[in-house]
Amino acid sequence: MARGNDTASKVFYKGKSEDFVVFVDDLEILKKWRNDRSIPLADVVNGWKIFVTHRHGAQGIMDGASKATLEDEFGSHREEDCMAKILEGGEHQAVTAREREGGKNDSR
Repeated sequence: MARGNDTASKVFYKGKSEDFVVFVDDLEILKKWRNDRSIPLADVVNGWKIFVTHRHGAQGIMDGASKATLEDEFGSHREEDCMAKILEGGEHQAVTAREREGGKNDSR
């Protein structure tokens, strides 16, 4: 059976010096959050992590964003503030992971 093919929703933010990515649960929840800030960020994001792609766009290798990188781009290293700015000004993208096949039990 093939593994993969899951759809991942993410928000891509092109900054001045870096490109940032935050994964979200669903586009509809993101739209509701943009209009109603009483919705907790934890209900919007899928994993509490901000990624940088080192100026390689939304498809680049993703590393965790350092506090210095966040401070340089957003003026704050608080992840809550930075995530809010990324979710406000970023572009939503839905990506389907490619299918992959592999051995399930090579010892047989």
